[in-house]
Amino acid sequence: MQRFAAWSVHALTASGIVVGLLALFAVLHNEPRIALLWLALALFIDGIDGPLARRVKVAEMLPDFDGNILDLVIDYFTYVIVPALLIDRAGLVPADWGGLAMAAILVSSLYHYARRDIKTRDHYFNGFPAFWNLVALYLWAWQLDPVAGLVIVLSLAGLTFTPVKFIHPFRVRAWRSLPPVAATVWAVSSVGLLLTGGAAFGICEAVSAASAFLLFSLGVFRTIRGPARQEVDHGGHRGAAAGHPAGS
Repeated sequence: MQRFAAWSVHALTASGIVVGLLALFAVLHNEPRIALLWLALALFIDGIDGPLARRVKVAEMLPDFDGNILDLVIDYFTYVIVPALLIDRAGLVPADWGGLAMAAILVSSLYHYARRDIKTRDHYFNGFPAFWNLVALYLWAWQLDPVAGLVIVLSLAGLTFTPVKFIHPFRVRAWRSLPPVAATVWAVSSVGLLLTGGAAFGICEAVSAASAFLLFSLGVFRTIRGPARQEVDHGGHRGAAAGHPAGS
């Protein structure tokens, strides 16, 4: 039963690639809102599989199967490839510069995923953590000028190679319950803006952006302040599943 539970968690993780494929189909059919909803589901799956894996002791039950690699492959597809294509196909960057934008997203994300120091010991990401599904969401919601969209994409790709920290809201122990609460508010409001219109859309958009800005600010504060010794988890590890709000 323990091995069955462990394989069930891996199956849940693997379902993310199917959800990502459905998002890709929506992008190819010029349905960005539907694509973003599928990506939201992929994010949810990625958010619960890590805690479940630890609960059923997947690594102990199935030592010959690497769930981190499984998670990495799926994350690169759902966090990077599909959002990159969405940003281009939805006209969120200038048509003539779409190839450059996608190349910047793909290459900078490869660097992020290949880093051994993908996170600090106190669970902040080093550099922009390839959250291109979130970038696609806001570019779609804000409907900025495509040139502004290109500037945002290139700027974030550049931040991948900087020492700027980004918070992992469910792993960082500083700030007590503020990061997970802010992340939960962000998740609910972000799904809300995908499902609503009119005034409700505007409210959800504002709440989503405000909570995202709060989480970003906590990372900037950590960048300026540096690590606090009491916040460091000496049992911390790289872990691909730890790469996103998810997983880890």
